[in-house]
Amino acid sequence: MTEPGISPVEAPGLSQWARVINIFAAPSKTFTDIKNRNKSWWVPLIILIVTGAFMWGSVYKQVTWKTVYDNQQRNAPEFAKRMQEQQPPEVRAASEKAGPISQAVTWAISPLGLLGINALAALVLWPTINFGFGGKATFGSVFAVTMWAMLVLWPLKLILGGIALWAGATPEAFDLNNIAGTNYGYYMETHTGPLYVLAVSLDPIVIWNLAVTGIGISIVAGVKRSSGYIAVFGWWALWILVFLGFSAAFS
Repeated sequence: MTEPGISPVEAPGLSQWARVINIFAAPSKTFTDIKNRNKSWWVPLIILIVTGAFMWGSVYKQVTWKTVYDNQQRNAPEFAKRMQEQQPPEVRAASEKAGPISQAVTWAISPLGLLGINALAALVLWPTINFGFGGKATFGSVFAVTMWAMLVLWPLKLILGGIALWAGATPEAFDLNNIAGTNYGYYMETHTGPLYVLAVSLDPIVIWNLAVTGIGISIVAGVKRSSGYIAVFGWWALWILVFLGFSAAFS
């Protein structure tokens, strides 16, 4: 028992690498540590950069960025193909020359893009969990949740996608928008249309990421676990419906 006037010794927090391990083994421990201590997210960003560099190098050596560009043109919606066909020959030639370079540069800076996407997700989930479910989360804690939860999504996909390329995956079938065979859409011949969007969305790793995010925001907001799940999966379902509608309209 603690003597009167003497503060109890606070249990030491998790190290950054213990947080990484617990995201996969016991995510509630990582998120409780985020809630009670620092909201740092630099380790997930470093892991994302390292795994992204592995994938970038794998594409460069095993596929080439020219093939990536050609594959994307082949998988583009019909309306986009028609628009490209209507361009003057010199414009098409310039696009074909700049396209591979653009793809390489875009993917080189993609960690910054994912950083922005996580910030946007946090900006949506923060008021949702607070005003919709009576939570008391700060934006910083929700953003940290999205960054740490990301570890069960993008680094895994980048590693699996890179390994598949080195193991002999067909370069002409590689789709930069769906890099790992963790969903049925990866194996479909047609990479457009509502069925493809649905097949890509029903990805076990994506579902895992959503579930971990739901756990995280419920903990940092101090609400029921079910509230976190409803907030996260509700926005995800709405997002999928929007993409299905867009795909149906323009495929």
